[in-house]
Amino acid sequence: MEASEDSELCFPQLLNASCVRPKRRHYEALLSDILLSCVSLLTASLNLLVIIAISHFKQLHTPTNLLLLSLAVSDFFMGVLMFFHFDGCWFLGNLMCSLYQYVAFIIGSVSVGTMVLISVDRYVAVCYPFHYSTKLTKKRVKVCVCLCWSCSVIYTGLYLKDNLHQPGRFNSCFGECVILVNYVAGLVDVVVSFVAPITVIIVLYIRVFVVAVTQARALRSHMAAVSVQHSVRVTALRSELKAARTLGVVIAVFLMCLCPYYCVSLIGQDTLLSASSAAFVIYLYYFNSCLNPLIYAFLYPWFKKSVKLIVTLKILQPDSCEANMI
Repeated sequence: MEASEDSELCFPQLLNASCVRPKRRHYEALLSDILLSCVSLLTASLNLLVIIAISHFKQLHTPTNLLLLSLAVSDFFMGVLMFFHFDGCWFLGNLMCSLYQYVAFIIGSVSVGTMVLISVDRYVAVCYPFHYSTKLTKKRVKVCVCLCWSCSVIYTGLYLKDNLHQPGRFNSCFGECVILVNYVAGLVDVVVSFVAPITVIIVLYIRVFVVAVTQARALRSHMAAVSVQHSVRVTALRSELKAARTLGVVIAVFLMCLCPYYCVSLIGQDTLLSASSAAFVIYLYYFNSCLNPLIYAFLYPWFKKSVKLIVTLKILQPDSCEANMI
C-alpha cells in the first residue's frame, strides 16, 4: 500500500504492506495523545476510587452499591483499554487486536447490563419499599452481577467468533485492527445491547418517577396534619425524586455516548470498524465510562468522604473499614 504526500506509514519498513494514516502536525498529534491519555487516566482513577471505597468500607456494602461496584470495575478496565487504541495504527499484532476487541465488547456489555440491574434496583426501592430488603438481598445481587458478567463473556464470544477464530483475517494491511460484523449480527447486537436495555431502563424510570411524584403530592395534601412518621416519609420521597432525576441524567448521557456507535453499526450491509475510520464513535463510547463515576459517585455524600480517607491514606489505619460513611 503506497502512502500519499499527506499520509505516513504505520510500518515504514513494510512499504507495500503497511497501512497508512493521515499525516498530522506534530503539535496536533501530541495534543491528541495527551488528551486521550488524560481521559484514560481520569476514567481509570475515578472508577478505582469507587472500587476501593465500596470494597473497603463495610457500611457501603449495600445491594445498590454492589451494582455500582460492578459498573465501576467495567468502567475501570474500559479506561485502561483506552491507552492501547489511538493514533490510527495498531502495533500489538493480530492476536492482541482480537483480544482487545473481545475484552472491550465484554466490558461494554457488562456496563449496559449493570445499568439495567441498577434500574431494577431503583424500581423496587421506590415502587415496593416495604419488600425491598427481602427481594433484593446482597446475595441475590451478587448472583445477578455474576450472571451479567458470565452472559456478557458468552454473548461476546458468539458475536465475535469469526474474528476470534482467525485473528487478523479481515485486516487489509499491517497496522490495522478491525472487526467485520455482518448486517444481521449487527442488527441483533443493536437490539440486545442497546434498544432492549434502553427500553427497560426508560420504562422502569418513568414508573419510578410517576410513583414518587404521586406519593409526594398525596403527602403534601395532608401537610396540615403532618407527623414525625410523615416527615420521615417526605424525606425519603425527596431522596427518591433526587435519585430519579439523577438517573434521568444517566439515561441522557448514555444515549448521547452510545447512539453514534450503534448508528454506525447499522450503516451498510457490512460494517467495518477500525481505529482510523471509527475513532470518534469508539472514543465517545469509551467516554461514557468516565462520566459514570461522576454521575453516580460524586452525587453521593459518602463518596466525597471516602475519597478524603483514601487520598490521606487513613484507610490503612486499623479498623478503618468500620468508619461511618453515611
